Amino acid sequence: MEGDPLIPLLAFILNDIPLGPSLIVVLLLITSGLISGSEVAFFSLTADQVKACHEDDDNIGKSVFELLQKPQELLATILICNNFVNVAVVMISTFIAWQIADQIDIPRDGIEIFISLTFVVTALVVFIGEIVPKIYATNNSLLFAKKMVIFWVVAIKIFKPFAYLLTSMGNYMEKALAKRNYNLEVSVQEIDQAVNLATDQSDDKATEMLKGIIRFGSKTVKQIMVSRTDMNALDKSINFHELMDTINKSRFSRLPVYIDTIDSLFGVLYIKDLLPYLDKNEHFEWQRIVRKDIYYVPESKKIDELLRDFQERRVHMAIIVDEYGGTTGLVTLEDIIEEIVGEINDEFDADLLENFQTEDASFIFDGKTSLIDFERMVLLDPDYFDKVKGESESLGGLMLELLQEMPSTGKEIEYKGITFTIKAVDKKRIKTVHVRFHDEEHIRRLQEEFNEEEN
Repeated sequence: MEGDPLIPLLAFILNDIPLGPSLIVVLLLITSGLISGSEVAFFSLTADQVKACHEDDDNIGKSVFELLQKPQELLATILICNNFVNVAVVMISTFIAWQIADQIDIPRDGIEIFISLTFVVTALVVFIGEIVPKIYATNNSLLFAKKMVIFWVVAIKIFKPFAYLLTSMGNYMEKALAKRNYNLEVSVQEIDQAVNLATDQSDDKATEMLKGIIRFGSKTVKQIMVSRTDMNALDKSINFHELMDTINKSRFSRLPVYIDTIDSLFGVLYIKDLLPYLDKNEHFEWQRIVRKDIYYVPESKKIDELLRDFQERRVHMAIIVDEYGGTTGLVTLEDIIEEIVGEINDEFDADLLENFQTEDASFIFDGKTSLIDFERMVLLDPDYFDKVKGESESLGGLMLELLQEMPSTGKEIEYKGITFTIKAVDKKRIKTVHVRFHDEEHIRRLQEEFNEEEN
């Protein structure tokens, strides 16, 4: 019976393994570990740690910050170096394995060599080059990054052409795949339909809240803002008594203050700031307590982004401006939250259904009511008027789009089972609109909603 070939193999490994190549493999494995640890260390730094590096007095911290300003270049260099090192480990390990095979008379292409090489190299690379350094780097990310930063500053300069080629190819592939997979994107309408199928149709409020969350990211501030014509604002020139009269009528907790016109804002008056001065006479200079930090945002800003800004800045109101810098309107935190949970009524708000007439399922609406609020209040789908509304954002604007002229009082408009009757107009806009529904199923839903509101 022939002896086991693994016995002389182990004896050779213990006694006659080539020292030079073995040391090189050990150094390469350590290098692989440092490279793998660097990937974890740099890309697991928190925002506070990165900021601290930027503010460091020493160049090491600043270098860490600068490397992270080009994350694609850094990652590409790390991957290139890691692959070079791991390939070198495999090549030199193969050379050592061949030396072993020659010494113990085993064919270089024998299965014993292949199995041994695969097992040993994989175990060493995974354990020394991946697991151990990544665990350490995860727990000591900032320290590890600072220790390795000089190495990577030099490596990026050396491998810059390769890194540029790799990132360019990656960007090209990303764009190509994005074009091919465009049809995989799910539209908001499709998600709306899925919500309708998946939720209990008897729970309209839960369904509407889910739809509000789905549509939240696609809405702009222009769609939910209070327009400039409906803004409650204060003229900087009024005296203290006039100011208090205006505040009592408006009942808002924050009011913009303007100089001459609403396009020239002076600041924002927080009503709570007036509490210590309620006993002052009309000559009190209330303008001194107006806060000057006005937050301006463009009409195109998404409301989900604005909500994050409100959280970060700890403000509750933003002024909306157009491309020319003119004031378009304002948006509050309450306006944004209402897009998800529905109308929030405080003690000064009128009941949403106070003008609902039960006998014929009709409403009286202010012409400036936003289309979004109107659709929600009368239980219509959010895309009900999409084909005809054009650029209009209010109920009055919708009437103008349907008529293409300024209507007279009493003018009736029919659209998809709804009769709109103009109740009051002035020279420039529609003031009130009577809305009557004809679909019996929709009338039943409205009456149920009305009964719930009453209870």
